[in-house]
Amino acid sequence: MMKMDLVAGVDSREVLPASGSTVEISDSPGRSLARFSDYFELTKPRIAVMALFTVAAGYLLGAGANPDLRILFHTLVGAGLVAAGGSVLNHLYERRIDARMKRTANRPLPTGRVTPEQAAAFGAALSGAGLAYLLATVPTAGFLAAAITITTYVLVYTPLKTVTEWNTFVGAVPGALPPVIGWCSARGWSGMEGGAALFAILFVWQLPHFMAIAWMYREDYAGAGFRMLPGKDSTGIRTATTMIATTLLLVPMGLLVQATGVGGWASAIGSALAGMYFLRRAIGFGIERTDQQARRVLRASLLYLPVVFGLILVDAFLAR
Repeated sequence: MMKMDLVAGVDSREVLPASGSTVEISDSPGRSLARFSDYFELTKPRIAVMALFTVAAGYLLGAGANPDLRILFHTLVGAGLVAAGGSVLNHLYERRIDARMKRTANRPLPTGRVTPEQAAAFGAALSGAGLAYLLATVPTAGFLAAAITITTYVLVYTPLKTVTEWNTFVGAVPGALPPVIGWCSARGWSGMEGGAALFAILFVWQLPHFMAIAWMYREDYAGAGFRMLPGKDSTGIRTATTMIATTLLLVPMGLLVQATGVGGWASAIGSALAGMYFLRRAIGFGIERTDQQARRVLRASLLYLPVVFGLILVDAFLAR
């Protein structure tokens, strides 16, 4: 009986019709590339890149005038592995739910291109390697911040998605910890008020960001069993109120950064202007609660974060 390649989901032998004999053939470059692409997709690379940007910002702001580029490199490598591993484990946990949603049904696990066992091993290996790397190369505080991040993301936030509509607020905690990982890798537990200010910005930012996504895919989420606020908000009033309230909180957030000494008045003013633009988009959704307006909120959120963190970084380095 011919052996099957369980990873690729296809036969690893070729039957020759003329003789009925079989010959071994190696994986083609195309098949290997597709397999690599599937595993790479499980790591959620776009989310990882954004997270690592805030990790780097947290490190550079925490390190002050004399950053150690070796520690920054170690922090990014370790945090990147942890983030990738957490994403893989998230895919693993949600594979059955993903199979019921149009936007996720073609992912590697629902389609069987990657088996649950393979994903579990891959995710555990990445997470374990990342945590071990951080423990060996950065201050213990940085390692602990990363450990708390992946633990709350995989074991707390992910299961809560099908339990309560408040899961977004819980998930904003691990989502806001990446700059804290960077800060702690730079200076341990010292001056944590600066790291807390960065955490606060990212925590609040996530709420309107994910509300916009949840509104656009509310039917898909509800049908799959996710308990999201927009799923039970047929008029969109509660969703809009949450968006407006949280974006309003972002307007003065730069003052918190200025008060802790992380940034200055320039970044505080710039952050306020970026927050006002974000707020304007949220108010637009409140007036006209449509998918198009929600997408505008999402785009504003994707603009806000790099602009604000970029302003804080520029302000801090000019001050030095």
